[in-house]
Amino acid sequence: MSRTRRPAPHGRRPRPKTAKGESYVGRRFEVEIGPVAHGGHFVARVELEGASRVVFVRHALPGERAVVEITEGTAGDRFWRGDAVSVLEESPERVVPPCPYAGPGLCGGCDFQHVSLSGQRDLKATVLREQLVRLGGLTATDPLVAGLAVEAVPGDVDGLRWRTRQRYVAAPGGGRGLRKYRSHEVIPVADCLIAATDAREPAPGTVVERVAVGGVEHTFEVAADGFWQVHPGAPQALVSAVLDALSPSPGDAVLDLYAGVGLFSAYLADHVGPTGQVVAVEGDRTASTLSTSNVPSAESLAGDVGTVLADLGERSFDLVVLDPPREGARRAVVEAVVSRSPRKVAYVACDPAALARDVAIFAEHGYRLSSLRAFDLFPMTHHVEAVALLER
Repeated sequence: MSRTRRPAPHGRRPRPKTAKGESYVGRRFEVEIGPVAHGGHFVARVELEGASRVVFVRHALPGERAVVEITEGTAGDRFWRGDAVSVLEESPERVVPPCPYAGPGLCGGCDFQHVSLSGQRDLKATVLREQLVRLGGLTATDPLVAGLAVEAVPGDVDGLRWRTRQRYVAAPGGGRGLRKYRSHEVIPVADCLIAATDAREPAPGTVVERVAVGGVEHTFEVAADGFWQVHPGAPQALVSAVLDALSPSPGDAVLDLYAGVGLFSAYLADHVGPTGQVVAVEGDRTASTLSTSNVPSAESLAGDVGTVLADLGERSFDLVVLDPPREGARRAVVEAVVSRSPRKVAYVACDPAALARDVAIFAEHGYRLSSLRAFDLFPMTHHVEAVALLER
């Protein structure tokens, strides 16, 4: 989440007029809550002096009537942000948040503690569908879009106790805490309920992670402060989805981009065998070095993915895995991939908008979205992971 801007404390009087006009922070309005938006917000409109202003509201649900307190916004802003501080008409999906630190003005780590688990997954599917239609060029009636559902993954306890890595900050007066949404202000937290009971904080050194898929277990050395999926069920779910999508065969040449410490490469190497090849490309040099030892049969290359792809020249690949960071692969990488004419590309995405944008770029080059699965790897938050298959 972005923490570069600090909203004014609740209840502060509107500031004097500035270049952007009068501040509305702290003002309250009764509104009807509209659809969910990407980012864990819900769209509402405030009618003010004959004009309609969009407000992105947290802690609400579609169809509710609520009193919303503005947390960011001036007269000159295109939209405002707000919190549903009082719900007058509740959605049937609303529940009492299990965590005492979840709610308006409290910890900013969870977006959907006030929503039933099934309701959370429906909201995430709605956002993914909307982005694929708006940015990806698909239609709402496409079976892949219309039939999309977010799948539960084993490893949490009713949406709690899944986060195996947790970073706290020092709380005022001692102890530990977490930050408010879009703020540097710290809320003391005695127990974060999405943190696993044995969750560790990032630290120097390495740890060993074990993953079993289809009866085959691999071990991975991972930097303790490096990237690894935080939901305990995520590695198995994602590897299984990628293998199902790609159906790798002995002798295939596979390109694993943004390969991390080699999670996908290890299982791909098993399937392509000694007559095949796996090339793993990772920008983080520590992760790439670990990938070399984790998957000795793969060729591990460290460096910017776009630069490494250019250095590979005209080498062709049958299959490609893309597992980019939140901003997605983007046009240059997508076009470098399609220039090698792989028969299948498995795209692992943590951001619906970035996935949809890149799906549209693949479509420009003759690749269609042929399967799509979504996984609830971050319960109680708006985040969702997807595995998309693109075929020529």
